[in-house]
Amino acid sequence: MAVAHRRQISSLLLGRAARSVLARASGRSIVLSRFWPRRTDRLLIAPNDLRTVDATRASEVYAGRFVFAGKIVTSHGRSVFDLDPPSEDWEASLLGFGWLRHLRAADSAITRANARSLIDDWISKPIRKRGVGWRADVLARRVMSLLSQAPLVLNDADSKFYRRFLRSLTREIRYLRSTMVDIADGVPRLQVLIALCYASLCLANQAKHIRSASRRLSDELQRQLLPDGGHISRNPGALIELLPDLLPLRQTYAARNVEPPPALLNAIDRMMPMLRFFRHGDGSVALFNGMGTAPSGLLATLLAYDDTHGIPMASMPHSGFQRLDAGTTALIMDTGVPPPPSVSRDAHAGCLSFELSSGPSRIVVNCGFPATARDNWRVFARSTAAHSTLVCHDTSSCQFVQQATMKRMLHGAPITSGPGHVEVFRETVADGILLTASHDGYARQFGVVHQRTLMLSDDGMRLQGEDTLLSAQRSAKDRDDDYAIRFHLHPSVKVSRLSDARGAMLVLPNREAWTFEALDDRVDIEDSVFLAGSDGPRRTSQIVIRQTRGDASGIRWSFTRSSVSAAATSARREARREPELPL
Repeated sequence: MAVAHRRQISSLLLGRAARSVLARASGRSIVLSRFWPRRTDRLLIAPNDLRTVDATRASEVYAGRFVFAGKIVTSHGRSVFDLDPPSEDWEASLLGFGWLRHLRAADSAITRANARSLIDDWISKPIRKRGVGWRADVLARRVMSLLSQAPLVLNDADSKFYRRFLRSLTREIRYLRSTMVDIADGVPRLQVLIALCYASLCLANQAKHIRSASRRLSDELQRQLLPDGGHISRNPGALIELLPDLLPLRQTYAARNVEPPPALLNAIDRMMPMLRFFRHGDGSVALFNGMGTAPSGLLATLLAYDDTHGIPMASMPHSGFQRLDAGTTALIMDTGVPPPPSVSRDAHAGCLSFELSSGPSRIVVNCGFPATARDNWRVFARSTAAHSTLVCHDTSSCQFVQQATMKRMLHGAPITSGPGHVEVFRETVADGILLTASHDGYARQFGVVHQRTLMLSDDGMRLQGEDTLLSAQRSAKDRDDDYAIRFHLHPSVKVSRLSDARGAMLVLPNREAWTFEALDDRVDIEDSVFLAGSDGPRRTSQIVIRQTRGDASGIRWSFTRSSVSAAATSARREARREPELPL
């Protein structure tokens, strides 16, 4: 472990221990006050909920079937809050109460009564129950859900339930304020601050908290959001998590005639272009650093708030990403160092990996991160081998915390070492756009630097690439390093290896054909897995080229789109010419 990373991990451990002590101390000091909240007699405003709804799920909830995080639990007339949860993700979804939006979408007297019954059941549970339901991020999600869906349960409720609802909600808000000393860095911390801003704006007798909540949110937004609009975790999914809460929060300030914090407005203005930067032609988001599947309806809703509607920017230097666009072809590449350890629990070892799409079809992807069964796939998903890039000695370019004790203390496995220096050079050349990048993630272990050169033609019909291992120190010059270059394909792509084993034919769902070539090296087609599918992990294929540095320090390859049939393209390969890069 590098000295700098060792210090950062030690700081994380000490900070975590100190926060736990403070949390226990503050918990003892507020135990009485949080059960006897200050009176709030009414709800002033209910914020919008932008997340995707499905009215058909209301009937499932009414029937006692709760489907969350890929698991199904049937209550059989018992309280769902008394049942043993099948997974932590399922429990977090249940106790976050986000499913209330589906009941509201059904908009019937039965669903309203069902929602009141379930909430009343939750309110009647002993407060001594802790665990996932009182984790800060889950509690923040529950507060926001109850506020935004309050019209569903309060419109025709009796006064007794109305008062019980508000007392319980106020108690949970006060408890949420006390958790600020013990909360994970990154998106969870922002979610808590957003929930507290909502609470101060939406409830009566909470106005005195508006200024302090706004200030704390502003400070955290300025810390976590980079100048180009990316999140400090370098995970595109963080934008999709935060924008559905930040956009209605901006509207809530306006509805209360309170001036929104400038940091909030500025954050939204920067995040929107960043979200467009990560989008492929089919509307999906590139799979980097923990990104999984995202509902297409939610993305469309978020982008409807984007006033610029411009072309995505080419470079996001603060977040560490590059984008090449030509014709209908788009390429997005990771050219950044790992995020700080405190927000790297889901970060991946995918430096210099890229994703390629043509129009509405994705071609080359990273494996991504699953929405369910994350613990089963977490180690693989974070590895370099799960990304479309070069892997040296079958080893990841980043190292992660391995000790089980440290993982428990840190609530995950932060990155302990990885690329410390990434060089990027971009220029427009006669025939297209040339991008050259390198990282030193393998320098310390194997004494080599990975350099990747890409050139996308002006018409988007051809992508040429070269991957090279350069000596980082003299002692590495004579080493016989083995390495592999992997190109994971989207499950919708049909692939077949060409007869000479030097290329592959790719057919996209719209029958568009692409040819992959590596004229000097053997090309293999191997099994892979696409983890970011909406229906769970899916089987797919990957193109793999293996080589040793003693035989070849670099490999040239290309993807070429064909305007003729796949059969004709295969025949024409006999008259091929070796691709040349302007290196």
